[in-house]
Amino acid sequence: MKKRPSARNKTIALTENEIKRYAESCASPLGAEGKGDIINRIICGDAFEVLPLLPGNFADLLIVDPPYNLNKTYGNTLFKKMDYGEYAAFTRKWLEAVRPALKRNAAIYVCSDWKTSIIIGDILADSFTIQNRITWQREKGRGAARNWKNSMEDIWFATVSPKEFTFNVDKVKMRRRVIAPYRVDGQPKDWRESENGPFRDTFPSNFWDDISIPYWSMPENTGHPAQKPEKLLARLILASSNAGDVILDPFAGSGTSAVAAKKLGRRFVGIEREAKYCAYALKRLEMAEKSQGIQGYADGVFWERNTLALQRQAGDKPKTA
Repeated sequence: MKKRPSARNKTIALTENEIKRYAESCASPLGAEGKGDIINRIICGDAFEVLPLLPGNFADLLIVDPPYNLNKTYGNTLFKKMDYGEYAAFTRKWLEAVRPALKRNAAIYVCSDWKTSIIIGDILADSFTIQNRITWQREKGRGAARNWKNSMEDIWFATVSPKEFTFNVDKVKMRRRVIAPYRVDGQPKDWRESENGPFRDTFPSNFWDDISIPYWSMPENTGHPAQKPEKLLARLILASSNAGDVILDPFAGSGTSAVAAKKLGRRFVGIEREAKYCAYALKRLEMAEKSQGIQGYADGVFWERNTLALQRQAGDKPKTA
């Protein structure tokens, strides 16, 4: 007898008919839409076939979460682990394909695990300006009897131009609890009082320990095996784009970048080869019409894990940049 999911399980589940219906409404890379009808669309197709069909110089921000160099099944596709040279060639191939779509002042974020990070960082530096490397502590990971548990991922931050790019630091402040509040003449020094204790809005660093991967009780969770959290994508989008800008994601997966862009008043173009994941993306975009909250982001700041705003999941109020 099949076990019934917990009532608290909010993972998005689609029937085969729903997957077919949503997938049929995706933009076709070779269809009647042509090159002009791509904004705010999920395009169902292989990135290497779709990218040459896109117009040039239209994307303000590129977010890439490519397959890591692991044996992993994505829907109907098995990605096979490559040697160093093969994966480097794969990385150069998608970078060369996506470059014509980028504006001169565009920013670029590329996700990676620790092994692929070594390759991606070097190749990015050949064509773009590396601005930073972010390390994200995702926590979840399998234990290893003969090695350290792998619970970190890297996100490379690069730009097309060395100096001309968007970075809205005031949009990505982090709200942290103050453990030892310091006062001058009885008044708070660099922190604020609240009914839930003292806090400080701090500048973001390149080490992120406040973002969980999606799990079964989160409404954004899907069956995608490598889904990124909306909170993580929201931070990238708010920092490196402005309202109305276009976010391009050539490996869109279940659509997290598109959903975060929509909730934050940006436009998007997502490319995904698996029809099932395209369906997840469209379902989530449909859900975003009614609920624009991003778990862990509220009142214009990002909150630590398990704090008040995170517990209330930011409500259903639109969050503007």
